[in-house]
Amino acid sequence: MPSALLGLLSALLLPLGFGPGVTTGTTAGTALPHEARAASGNPLAGHPWGTYEGPQELSWAPYQNATGHRKKLLGYIALAPKAKWFGAWIPDDQIADRVSEYIANAQHGDPSTLVQLTVFRMVPWEQEACQRLPTKAERTSYKRWVNRFAKAVGSARAAVVVQPDGPFALCAPHGSKAPSHLVSYAAKRIARQPNASVYVEAGAADWPAAGQGGVRAAARLLVRGGVRYARGFALDSTHFDSTTAEVRRAAAISRRLATLGYAGRTAVINTSSNGHPYVYGDYTGKDPDNPMVCASATVPATTTCATLGIPPTTRVGAARWGLSAHVSRLARKYVDAYLWVGRPWLYRQSQPFVAKRALRLVRSTPWR
Repeated sequence: MPSALLGLLSALLLPLGFGPGVTTGTTAGTALPHEARAASGNPLAGHPWGTYEGPQELSWAPYQNATGHRKKLLGYIALAPKAKWFGAWIPDDQIADRVSEYIANAQHGDPSTLVQLTVFRMVPWEQEACQRLPTKAERTSYKRWVNRFAKAVGSARAAVVVQPDGPFALCAPHGSKAPSHLVSYAAKRIARQPNASVYVEAGAADWPAAGQGGVRAAARLLVRGGVRYARGFALDSTHFDSTTAEVRRAAAISRRLATLGYAGRTAVINTSSNGHPYVYGDYTGKDPDNPMVCASATVPATTTCATLGIPPTTRVGAARWGLSAHVSRLARKYVDAYLWVGRPWLYRQSQPFVAKRALRLVRSTPWR
């Protein structure tokens, strides 16, 4: 992209938080023997955040092909820095090339630019993970894929969310830790890259719920899943709960981890989908994984619908987000960034891209 156009986009997106982050303070880590120290400060702040502009981003072609006001609306999604998902649908022998192309495209020749990636490689996963364990061949393939993914990340400055819907590891048959061990392998391997900040997914404020073990269960999941190697953990990647609830959960998990010997672990929170928050189990429509889009930014609080939340930013305690003074303080201490990890503009957050849905999401967000 020409430098003049990059400058114009930066000027347009900085007011939304789509630009260099702001250091949010220092959180010292306490490393156990042979384990990674949680880095001081905020590795996601102080750098430009890259936006991928190509076929791996499903919103890009619709944006490019649009005109007028439609193009402006679609640009709100297409031009936002997002955590691109890489998963088992990408074969082992293709993952390195896909990651390399993604990083090169998103950085636009500037190695200081932060890229955001999501690893969703576990097989089996979701409900199937509660019914069977990975076979020997699946475990071997997983590690090969992760090794190639990590090698392709190389020295790039990267934020990597590992395995959305993390709590499914807790339902493995016979209490097996095999899925968590694979997640831990990924966290350890990717964190070996010199500029990679890894965040292991721990569900959301509403999952594991209190009756499922709540914060203690989330912390147990993270310990099993290799948080010792990671910068921290990710929350709300596929749910719709409020930023306030997620910040409180982040603080509680971080404190719990500290009592277990893993101090200084901080969170990233997905805000792509929680502009009108609700607890996942409260959804009143037919498909909770593809909730209806809010009709406007002012629908009643009792309505369960989805819209875009706070734009991606490291300015987690900014007054603009309307958080209470207490929650803002918690965010500055325990949260590195609000990221767009979820993809509510896709059908069931998977595919295809649904332009009508995307346009409604942009029109109804309170943050545009």
